[in-house]
Amino acid sequence: MKKQVKTEMDDELRREYDMRELLKGSVRGKYAARYRAGTNLVLLEPDIAKAFPDEKAVNDALRLVIQLTKVSKTGKHSALKV
Repeated sequence: MKKQVKTEMDDELRREYDMRELLKGSVRGKYAARYRAGTNLVLLEPDIAKAFPDEKAVNDALRLVIQLTKVSKTGKHSALKV
């Protein structure tokens, strides 16, 4: 295999652009903390999604499940065990 020779035309940046000027005043890692925090996106199955009109309804239902799980672990209400 031969190496492909890069020509001046292969360079995407125009000759008149100066990288020092383009990056002047930029902040390294400006959004790093936000990126590290990430997101928790979950894809719901279609039948589950039909049961919830919006994201608030999903969050409320999950909070209820968490509360019921805590109750069942303490044994206060045996009828609520999941």
